[in-house]
Order: sequence, then structure tokens, then C-alpha cells
Amino acid sequence: MADLRIGIDVGGTNTDAVVLDAGGRVIAKAKRPTTPEVTDGLRAALDAVLELIEDRERVGRVMLGTTHATNAILERRGLGRVAVVRLGAPATTSVPPLSDWPDDLRKAVSAGEAIVPGGHYVDGREISPLDLDAVRRFLDGVRADAVAVTSVFSPADDGHERRVAELVRAEYGLPVSVSCEIGSLGLLERENATVLNAALYGVAGHVTEALVTALAERGLGARPYLAQNDGTLMTLEHAARLPVATIGSGPANSLRGAAYLSGVADAVVVDVGGTSTDLGVLAGGFPRESAAAVEIGGVLTNFRMPDILAIALGGGTVVRPHGLGPDSVGYRIGSEALVFGGATATMTDAAVAAGRVPPGGGDWPERLMGDMSEEKADILESAVTRADEMVIDAVDRMTLGRSDRPLVAVGGGAFLLPDHLPGVSRVIRPEHAEVANAVGAAIALASGRVDTILPAGDSRADAIESAKEEARARAVAAGADPAGVEIVDLLEVPLSYLSEPAVRVHVKAAGPLAR
Repeated sequence: MADLRIGIDVGGTNTDAVVLDAGGRVIAKAKRPTTPEVTDGLRAALDAVLELIEDRERVGRVMLGTTHATNAILERRGLGRVAVVRLGAPATTSVPPLSDWPDDLRKAVSAGEAIVPGGHYVDGREISPLDLDAVRRFLDGVRADAVAVTSVFSPADDGHERRVAELVRAEYGLPVSVSCEIGSLGLLERENATVLNAALYGVAGHVTEALVTALAERGLGARPYLAQNDGTLMTLEHAARLPVATIGSGPANSLRGAAYLSGVADAVVVDVGGTSTDLGVLAGGFPRESAAAVEIGGVLTNFRMPDILAIALGGGTVVRPHGLGPDSVGYRIGSEALVFGGATATMTDAAVAAGRVPPGGGDWPERLMGDMSEEKADILESAVTRADEMVIDAVDRMTLGRSDRPLVAVGGGAFLLPDHLPGVSRVIRPEHAEVANAVGAAIALASGRVDTILPAGDSRADAIESAKEEARARAVAAGADPAGVEIVDLLEVPLSYLSEPAVRVHVKAAGPLAR
């Protein structure tokens, strides 16, 4: 009986893994240092939790949240060469594709860019007829690993993008990233996200191959899934088409895990890691999404991301006589921090000196005080005061003045936080908080979403129902059980500036994974 689930989350300092039984209880957990080649840390964490369960054959699913895509963009490493096609001539030629990209990232990714006739106005009229011959002439002159296609207002009418994608697959045999599947309204940001998605196809292949291989090497017949940036899951096949959707999966997993472990659906979540602290807000058990364009590696995008505030504070943050961080000893904390016999004062040492000791750290105060001068004690005390001020300020920025929400403290460094903070009703420290991110991956649902423009007339109700069905279909494609898919978010925004009344509709569907 395959009734166990394994959740794995790759963080900047640690890779966490948990095993949940059929009742959703954590029956095994482990932390292992994240390695320079992150798949090594993944294997180590997986092996650690497998050793804690008796029957591996009971593992039916493995869910992975990973930093692979984010790291590839930030480090400009492993990215594919992309032929960038925009369907929007002559209306959009004044701002060429990728014109706002950092030079080094553009050089690493772009195999060439072209703006060809095609695309639509917001009311559905064609800007100009689609010119497939112009697409062919462009692609004949470039050497690329993938193609990114963006059409003006494709979330409202994706016909031109689909026709170009069919041409590319049939005549050039290249993978295609189409913007109607990735971003929302806003041409340049949606185009940026589409190009990044195409550039990540090779990275996605490496991740999925590593995960499948790791499971096969250990004799696991479990079905693998990847976590995405809204706190839900997708199949490996779906992730291979939309790898950019895995960016932001770490913070989203932490938020979902915090909601699950604490039983609180509306709260501020503070996830303290070894290098940084991420703050987010739970609304109805899901991450509050950012309303602004999200910058990734210096590029603005507009696909849905959790509203996260990150501050340079973690268990490994280096403490100095006249400052705190922002650098961290990271995964070397086990050898460099004072409580472990090292020579570097860290926030972990400062917290322990202030009486904030994590579970299992009962002998840390004795280790620390064995060689503690008055000057060093003052430095550590000052660091705790400064860290508390940083957290209080960050909480105030995320709550927008509301003080009735509780704060859920999670992450391996959650013990750094005080028991009482202004701006929240109380501080909750749930059991297994140190592996909340992996728990969030293990309990996640599969989802699909639609962001489009619909007429506001008599046919509006039917059109919204069609959008709901499309969202449900996308959730099923991502791995959800068709019988359990529900609409979890429906947003309508009237667009009154058009010649014909219209409404922008955002629909999200989610459901448990198919068995």
C-alpha cells in the first residue's frame, strides 16, 4: 500500500526532507547541508529519511521544491539559447524584446530577436494578419535551443501564438514557450517570463532526470512532482514545459507548511533560514500573491509569485562589533559558529547567549559561555537587539498595520525570534517547524489558472464558466484528480476604458493529486 509521501525542499543552506503518512502526520524528517551541486544534497536528504522508515515500498509520491531555476538565472549558468519571437508588428516595434535585460543575461540567453506581424488589440481585433513566412525567415537565420513566442494580448486570444508553436515544432523540431501559458496581461513582463521559461528547459531536464534517477537508484516506484511558486504541485511533464513556475517554490512551500502545521489559515509567516529570513502572509491557507511585477535576476516578470519580503538575517549571519551581516557562514555553520567550536560569531551564538535555544541545543549555552569575554557578550547582545528590530520592521511592512494576525515561526532558525513581537497577536511555534518547507511540498495540491479578458455583455456568464473549465483542465494537466478539483480563486476587474465593455478575469483551480 503506497500511502506515504516524501517532501523535499532545497534551500540555500539546508536541504530538508519529511515523510508523511496517510493521515498527514510527520513520521520522519531530516536536514542535510545543501551542496554546491544541489542534487547531491537532495540525495543525502532522501537517504536520511528513507533510513527512518521500515518499508520503502509504501512511498507513493515524492514532491520536490528546488532552487535550480532561480540559481541558474542568478548565476547565468546552464541557460539555453532562445530565439525570441514577438507577434506585434508594426504596433510594438518602438520597444524591442529584452531591451531592459542586464547585458550579461541577454548575451547568455538570446540567440536573436524578431518582431513580426501578428497579435491582437484588447478588443480582439487583429493588429495585422499573422506572417508565418516572416517567422520562418527569422528562424532560418538563428541557431537556438528553444523558441519563445509572445503575442500582443495573447491571454485574450492565443490563436497566433498557437499557430507559430505548431510551425516551430513541425518544421524545426524545437521546444516552444508560449506566453499565454505563463504570464498575465502586460506585454514586456510576460515576454520576459516566456523567454526565461524557454532558457530553463535544459535546467528543468537536469532536475527531472536527477530526481527520477535518484528514485530509481533507491528502488522507489513513487511518482515524482515538482513544487511551483503558488504553493501547489505539477507533474514532471508539466514542469518540463513550465520550469519558470518553480521559481519562488521555496517560500511558497514554507507558507503552506506553516498553515498546515499550525492549523492557522490567516497569519504572518516568518521563515528563518541559515542565510536569510523570508516573510509572507497566509490568506485562506494559501500565500498572498504579489500584486506588482516580480524581478528575477534583474528582469521584470508578471507571472504569479508569493508576496515575499526577504531580509539578510539567518542563523549563520555573521556578527561583528559594529554590524550584523549581511554575509553568512551558510552551510558551514556546523564548523564555524562559536557554539560548535568555531571562531566566527553568528546570530545563532547571539540567540543562544540571549537564552533562545533550539530543541536539541540544551548544551549550547555551556559551550558558548566557556570562552565568553564581557566584550563579546556585549557584541552578541547588541546583535540580538538589532535582529529583533529588523524583524519588527519587516512584520510591520507585511501586515500593513493590521495587528490581529498571529505570527507562525518556522525554519531551522526560528528560535532566533522572540516569544512576543509588536504588530502580531501572538507567536506560534508549531511542531516540526524546522522542516515546514518540506511539509509544504508534501501536502501541496495541483493547480491551474487562467488570466484573460472577456466581454461584459450577456455572454459574460458563459465566458466565465468557460474560463473556469479551462482552469480545471489545467489543474488536471498538472496532476490533479479531476473529481477533486475546485475553483479556489475568482477575480473580476471591469475594464471601462474600452470601446466595448469588457472584464479581466483571473481564475485558479486546485485539487488533490490523482492516485
